[in-house]
Amino acid sequence: MDCYTANWNPLGDSAFYRKYELYSMDWDLKEELRDCLVAAAPYGGPIALLRNPWRKEKAASVRPVLDIYSASGMPLASLLWKSGPVVSLGWSAEEELLCVQEDGAVLVYGLHGDFRRHFSMGNEVLQNRVLDARIFHTEFGSGVAILTGAHRFTLSANVGDLKLRRMPEVPGLQSAPSCWTTLCQDRVAHILLAVGPDLYLLDHAACSSVTPPGLAPGVSSFLQMAVSFTYRHLALFTDTGYIWMGTASLKEKLCEFNCNIRAPPKQMVCTHEFLHEVPAASEEIFKIASMAPGALLLEAQKEYEKESQKADEYLREIQELGQLTQAVQQCIEAAGHEHQPDMQKSLLRAASFGKCFLDRFPPDSFVHMCQDLRVLNAVRDYHIGIPLTYSQYKQLTIQVLLDRLVLRRLYPLAIQICEYLRLPEVQGVSRILAHWACYKVQQKDVSDEDVARAINQKLGDTPGVSYSDIAARAYGCGRTELAIKLLEYEPRSGEQVPLLLKMKRSKLALSKAIESGDTDLVFTVLLHLKNELNRGDFFMTLRNQPMALSLYRQFCKHQELETLKDLYNQDDNHQELGSFHIRASYAAEERIEGRVAALQTAADAFYKAKNEFAAKATEDQMRLLRLQRRLEDELGGEFLDLSLHDTVTTLILGGHNKRAEQLARDFRIPDKRLWWLKLTALADLEDWEELEKFSKSKKSPIGYLPFVEICMKQHNKYEAKKYASRVGPEQKVKALLLVGDVAQAADVAIEHRSEAELSLVLSHCTGATDGATADKIQRARAQAQKK
Repeated sequence: MDCYTANWNPLGDSAFYRKYELYSMDWDLKEELRDCLVAAAPYGGPIALLRNPWRKEKAASVRPVLDIYSASGMPLASLLWKSGPVVSLGWSAEEELLCVQEDGAVLVYGLHGDFRRHFSMGNEVLQNRVLDARIFHTEFGSGVAILTGAHRFTLSANVGDLKLRRMPEVPGLQSAPSCWTTLCQDRVAHILLAVGPDLYLLDHAACSSVTPPGLAPGVSSFLQMAVSFTYRHLALFTDTGYIWMGTASLKEKLCEFNCNIRAPPKQMVCTHEFLHEVPAASEEIFKIASMAPGALLLEAQKEYEKESQKADEYLREIQELGQLTQAVQQCIEAAGHEHQPDMQKSLLRAASFGKCFLDRFPPDSFVHMCQDLRVLNAVRDYHIGIPLTYSQYKQLTIQVLLDRLVLRRLYPLAIQICEYLRLPEVQGVSRILAHWACYKVQQKDVSDEDVARAINQKLGDTPGVSYSDIAARAYGCGRTELAIKLLEYEPRSGEQVPLLLKMKRSKLALSKAIESGDTDLVFTVLLHLKNELNRGDFFMTLRNQPMALSLYRQFCKHQELETLKDLYNQDDNHQELGSFHIRASYAAEERIEGRVAALQTAADAFYKAKNEFAAKATEDQMRLLRLQRRLEDELGGEFLDLSLHDTVTTLILGGHNKRAEQLARDFRIPDKRLWWLKLTALADLEDWEELEKFSKSKKSPIGYLPFVEICMKQHNKYEAKKYASRVGPEQKVKALLLVGDVAQAADVAIEHRSEAELSLVLSHCTGATDGATADKIQRARAQAQKK
């Protein structure tokens, strides 16, 4: 115990801090760190060193070198810096290196030294140059703050969504502030700067003077300042050698002490990682002469391993106080904050030992801690170099940690962690394999065939993996043929087609869309092809794809009629071309001459198609149109666009019987149809006298039952009876029933000896009125049965 707490340092009366070495850095530095720009990423991230920064004593011909190491000193990347002078380096939350140049340009590099993108901090920064810069982190992302040569500040709170903001001017500021930093308060980024003994806080609207509470007198300048990672606390180093510490809001003082150093420090930062406060659980267990439940349980377990009876004494003491559950929880919690695996195991063995004497202790916390520590120990390994604390790991989440392993191309370890934690495939193994495949396509020293085969053998039909995404990455790397090969493994056509179109492989995209059977997808490709190819090539492509041609015709029928006509002309499809001109004659033309001309074109097309029936029918329609125009001119009224039958009916209704008969003869309307038309028209006019004359003009080709039916439809029984008597024997019963003469209908049915007619009449007999008739029918039936 005493040895374990040897590196504990008290801070006041209530807290201890400890520091331990994570790694023995094995990097081969050719220059001192003080001669480099250094940026270390948070959460055990990488370290960037820019060797040979631009200094007057260095030769101008020497190019700086940018080196990137893991937190354990393992080299990740090294490259000659070929751009302008760099003022500041910093890491984003996504572990991208931001290099702020003197001209205001910010160059963004990946973990392995790959250039990602660049952006500018604006023209004002370009004109006045950059004096100093800070990379900071907020809940919105990673930001950049710039101090220009004009002693003005410009910042962007999120480089992923760049929105530059020029901060207010500081009154009377003629030189660079002695120190400054960024704060994030109430979701807004601020600048805190020191000018002599004064502090100023800049927000987006104003510059305000602030004073730290309880500051020791005699301060004439602030030499350095640092804000905590959470932006909750602030430290100020003064020229009197005092360090003031308080809340970042400058409303509360936490402490102040004299460090007896008056020279400005090279760097001052707030840290809570591996120089950190000893957690409460660890302090309770390991502090000297501790009688906390966790401390007693740890001693009990050690004595148990020695087979000493003291184990029982310690255990009984804990149980008598009713603190065994608390003891187990303390040991589990303390194990999470330990960095050395031996101490982790010791604490977890103690917790396991204590659990044996509890009936209902939930095992989840113990199991999860064991899992978390195995993961943490794996990534803390020197060759991996991600020295996360347990608190950081929980805040970072397992998904982000996996992303960071993938970013370092540590795919086997990431997959092992997923399998160990039994993460769902879509969130774990599948996602990592997809990242591996995206990295694989960047290996340009391997042939397209080998890369595609290796990826398919590794991934197969793994759920959650999109071959189209991998193909898109291959295309982005300039490997179009590899992208096409990978798309062959993509089972979803809807994912294949958009990328094929992007790669200018439109014909292949069309084939894939047709194979899918998705008409919307086919239409998408067709419209893309139409814009990409000239008209002739587009039509030739369609001729080789019947389904696509049919769909495009349907589209043209509603959207592009002229294109449809061109398609029919190219295919010599005279039948469809004739139908097109028929529709066009009514849809587009209003003048009778234009419509007749379009119909003539249609008729010619039908003749070429050897469809004489359609051609003759079209010619008849042309004759009818001309006749209708003439009728309108001579008789008035509206005849255009009426059918032949409606034209005849209109003439009859207008009293132009001779014209109607002439029209019937000209167009060879059969007599039966003409009689029906005239019968219906005269009945609608209720011209019963003319109807009677018409019925007597000659023998009716349709018989006289229709006359009876039409008259009854017009509710004229008197006229109907006139024609009932003239109806032939086979329809006599029906006619008499229509005019309501049931008795006479019965006589005719009895005379005809027709069972069907007798049944029909009997169905019309109702109540006492037709009782005698019904009896008469029944007697007739009985007599017929006797015979």
